[in-house]
Amino acid sequence: MAGRITAVSIVDAIAADLRARIFSGDLGSGHTLTETDVASTYEVARPTAKASIEKLVAEGLLDRGTHKTARVVELGPDSVRDIYLARAYLESEVLRRLARTKDVPEGAVQANRDIAALQTGAPLDVIEPDMRFHTSLIDAVGNERISRMYRSLVGEVKLCMVRIQSLHLLDTALIQAEHQRILELIEAGQGDAAAELLDEHLGRARERLVSAMGGTAGPEADLPSDLLPE
Repeated sequence: MAGRITAVSIVDAIAADLRARIFSGDLGSGHTLTETDVASTYEVARPTAKASIEKLVAEGLLDRGTHKTARVVELGPDSVRDIYLARAYLESEVLRRLARTKDVPEGAVQANRDIAALQTGAPLDVIEPDMRFHTSLIDAVGNERISRMYRSLVGEVKLCMVRIQSLHLLDTALIQAEHQRILELIEAGQGDAAAELLDEHLGRARERLVSAMGGTAGPEADLPSDLLPE
């Protein structure tokens, strides 16, 4: 059976390319994007360029005040903590609910297998399956609004993940091991323990990134883990 072909609008296609350039670092923090430049680069009309820019503004990847040029967002320590706190609120409750029925999403299992199978050694390669692991857990609750709320954070979360991985702040093996343990705790019906481990998992990443940005790291940055061999 042939795969389903999805039509992509010009606006979506331009936004996807700009998004990829932001995540790759080609368009770094503070980089300006004018409607004229985007229209010229992609050979489209200015209204199309404007719509593409506004799409990324809505995702939190671009910042644009009234009558101002759009810029790639510059995340600071406070913004990082705010993003991770929002994640933790949503994800912790989701883990507790999944544990009540011992429902381990296959999508999360496969995403973690994909992390374990990474052979390239390139830290940025972990971002896609890592994000897929977390979104699979969220989606497993089956609540459209919760999924929508979480996806409103995804752009900013990925910006954080890009910084974390490009700076080699987390070991891929530790990410995979903690994911695996979270799934085991869900299967065992231990929702509170799964949520506690998630807090450690996110807190370590958050505080190490805060430190790398010049902020003062909290104690979570140095949390030990007994999930990896000495």
